[in-house]
Order: sequence, then structure tokens, then C-alpha cells
Amino acid sequence: MQALAVVAVVVALHVPLGDFMARALDGGGHGRAERVLYRFCGVDPDREQDWKHYLTAVLAFSAMSIAALFALLTCQQWLPWSLGHGGMPWRLALNTAVSFTTNTSWQNYAGEATTGHLVVMAGLGVQAFASAAVGLCVALALVRGLVRRGTDDLGNFWVDLVRTCFRVLLPIAVVGGLVLVGLGIEQNLTGAHTVQTIAGGTQTLIGGPVGSWEPVKLFSGDGGGFFNANSAHPFENPNALSNAIEIVLMLLIPVACIRMFGRMIGSLKQSWTLLAVVGILFGLLLVGASLAHGAHTGTVAQAVGGQTEGTEQRFGVSGSTLFGVSATGTADGAADASYDSFSSLGSGVLMAAMMLGEIAPGGVGSGLYGLLIAVLIAVFIGGLMVGRTPEYLRKRIGFGEMRQVVLYALVGPTAVLFFSALAVALPQGCSSMGNPGPHGLSELIYAYTSNVNSNGSAMAGFNGATNFHNLLMCAAMLVGRYLPMVFLLVLSGRLARQQPGVVTAGTLRAQGINFVALATGAALILALLNFLPALSLGPIAEGLQ
Repeated sequence: MQALAVVAVVVALHVPLGDFMARALDGGGHGRAERVLYRFCGVDPDREQDWKHYLTAVLAFSAMSIAALFALLTCQQWLPWSLGHGGMPWRLALNTAVSFTTNTSWQNYAGEATTGHLVVMAGLGVQAFASAAVGLCVALALVRGLVRRGTDDLGNFWVDLVRTCFRVLLPIAVVGGLVLVGLGIEQNLTGAHTVQTIAGGTQTLIGGPVGSWEPVKLFSGDGGGFFNANSAHPFENPNALSNAIEIVLMLLIPVACIRMFGRMIGSLKQSWTLLAVVGILFGLLLVGASLAHGAHTGTVAQAVGGQTEGTEQRFGVSGSTLFGVSATGTADGAADASYDSFSSLGSGVLMAAMMLGEIAPGGVGSGLYGLLIAVLIAVFIGGLMVGRTPEYLRKRIGFGEMRQVVLYALVGPTAVLFFSALAVALPQGCSSMGNPGPHGLSELIYAYTSNVNSNGSAMAGFNGATNFHNLLMCAAMLVGRYLPMVFLLVLSGRLARQQPGVVTAGTLRAQGINFVALATGAALILALLNFLPALSLGPIAEGLQ
């Protein structure tokens, strides 16, 4: 019932939000405040960019974001509201700066013991907005490539960035923050203070701008926690209602992006088709995780009705499982339970959600373009089956286009397996495995799957806070985030230059039940073929013991 209620709310809200995003982000005039900002930054908002200039702007903005956040983290001890925390060591600061700029938000540190309020608000919070906006900008460029004809123009990255931040993300942050603060999430600028417990002892409580940070970390796909316990901490997630609302926030914008896509291409049937694919994949993941994590294996599990060790008792097995599947399916990385304590097959399902490419429904923007890549593969397979040149939205998917699609599809699996193998092969890497055997391997593979796919969640038994993993994870996050964008924008440029084809009786219809089955099967088969050996050595082997 909880899952059905969450899904119903998301489906209901995604329609007006997706329609608004299509109007607000694509076309239309510039606001007065936006024009002032463009003039201050020296940007011509009416000049569009081809894929090369768009990509250059994406990479330049991301590089400057990394540099600015790195400076904040290393110089924290001289900044206001540092709460006595010193600057981060440079390797950890670099890892954190890359992590939040790539929308991964992997944290090799305990938030409440490491970062002050200014770093959280002006550094991590700003990058949560910016990194989500970058993903949505690239998705907009791909959609324009599918819609436009005979042109090199894909829009203006700086205009897309400003509109996404101020027209979409900021209003949701304000509304979400007010709702969550009203439910009991703390919001202040105090530091640590000591209180007396009922039993007569003392306890140190940490204050901070949690209420304004919480919705941003959820709807942006960021996932980084103000507290080390993340959304299992009562100051971040006080009750079952706030838990359900946080799940809605994680799912809302990625699902609304699908509706936005339908509006931009002028075919809502396409958006409902893609939503059906996402719904099937999300449903399979949720059912699989619920069966695995709720299995009554062992005396204790039979007595309490599920695998409750490591589960926040305020939410129960079902609430924690729904949260975990939503977080890994949306590239968010938040957690309201210990994923290391999930049953072996249950944690394997969470890992599989990331290995799908996080398209169920994926991150902000990244979920949409990852889903469209799966659709293009399905279109190509369908075209081969009927003996015609594959087409999607009247755009030909030929050799040049499929080369970019295949390169995009290979980046994630290749990077995950390469960096995991490198970490296992070197003593500095495998020494961080907190457990022997299949479970330890699962922890390591989960970590690098999370890094490459910009998720950020972790299995707590793995220790990533070493010089070796801080630097290796930087490489994994940069490759996993930006290399696919290169292939994607090249593909967008090729599609935009095409003239639309003619629809005939032999053209594959990219909608309906048959196409939903084809696209879903393509996504599942690609993930299984790439990762089944790794899953077999890790969570599946452990689950069969």
C-alpha cells in the first residue's frame, strides 16, 4: 500500500510538473533577472551552440565547479561557520569536490564531524543544484537533436543551466524544505550542544541547516547526507510520513522529465510508452528486493517477519526496501537503512538497479537520456528484425548514430568492471574490503558501481577513505559522468543535422505494448550480459551459501 501510494502521487504530480518544465526550459523569453545575470557573466542568451561548444561549456563549468568546491573544502578552517572543523586533506577534498560536481555525492567522511555550515550551504548545496542542472541540460540537448532538422544548434548551455536552477529546482527546494521542516526536520545555524538524557547521562546533538539541505539532496539526485547516517537519522527523516515524502522527492523530477520529453517532441504517447518501461523496471526491482529482503530465513528473521538487522525500525522492512530501490533506481544515493545489512540477494537487487544504467527512472536528466539510449538500441534491433533502416521520431539511426549509442552503452559497464578489477588486483585496494569472500567482493563492486553511475550510496563494510581509493574513485566518477556526455552530444549533433524521414507502413512504431516489451527486454539483457558474472561472484554466490 505504501508503494502504491507513492507511485500514485508521483504519477499524478509528474503531469503538471513535466508540462511546466517543457514550457519553462525550451523556448520562450528571458526573465529580467535572468538577463541581468547573463549580462554580468558576459553570456549572449540568444546565441545557440552546436554540440562542440555545448560540450565545451559543460566541461568548463564542471571544471570550475570542482576547483571552487576544492578551495572551500581545503580552506574551511578560515571560513565562517566552520564549527571548529579544519580543512580536508587534499586527496579527500578532491574526491569530495569531484563527487558532488558529478552528482555522485560519495562521502568518504562523516558529514557532521567534517564539514561546517558554510561548506554545506555554499559548497555542497550549490553543487547539488548545479550538477543536477548539468544532467538536465544534456538531456535537453539530446531531445532537441531528435526534434530539430537541418541545423547544428542544440540550444545554449548557459541559458539551460540558469533556467533549470531558477525555474525548476529552486521552487521545488523551497516547497520541499517548508514541508520537511514542518514535519520535524531541524533547520538552524547552531553547532554541537550537550543535553541531559532521561537516564541521567549526556548526549551531544548537532544542529545545522538540515531542512534546507534535505529536499535538495533528494530531488537533485545528490543523496549526500548532512549526517553520516543520512536519512536514517531522525533529524533528517523523523517519521514514516517524511520517509514517504522523501521517496516522492527522489522519483518526481526524473519521472517528470519523461513527460517533458513527450511535450517537447509533440507526442504524449511516446512519454507514456517510456513511463511504462520505467514502471516495469521499477516494479521488477521493488518486487525482487522486497522478496529477498523480507525472506524469513533463520530463526530471528522468522520471529520478526523479515531481515530487520540494519533496518530503521521507524520505517520497517518495507519502508526501507522501497527507499533503497528508489535511491538506487534514481541515482540518488540516499539511505534510510544500512545497505550492507540487506540480505545478500536484496543488496544484489540494489546493485542491479545501478547496473541498469539507472534508468528506472534514473537521475535528473541522466535518467531520461539513459532511457533514450535504451530505446535507440531497441529501435535498432527492431529495425533489423523488419529489414529496414532503423528510425526513431523520423530520424534515421544509421552506422554513425549507432556507434555513439554503443560507445555510450559500453562506458558504464567497462568502467565499473575495470576499476573494480584494478581495486581487487592491487593490495591498496583489496585491503579496504571489510569482509572476506563474496560479501567483501560485493561491497567493493557496489562501491565502484555507485561511483561510475553517479549514485553515491555505499555498503558500510567497505572503507573508501584511503589515499588509493580517494584518487581511484575520482577517476571512476569523472569517466562515468562525462565520457557518456561526450558521445551523447555527438549523437545529438548528428541527429539535429538530419532531415526527417517519411513514415510508411513498414516504419517501426516506437509505442504500444510490443515496443514496451522490446525496450524493457533490451535494457534488461544489456545489464545481465554485462554484469551477470560479477553478480554471480558477489551477491548471488553469497545468497546461495
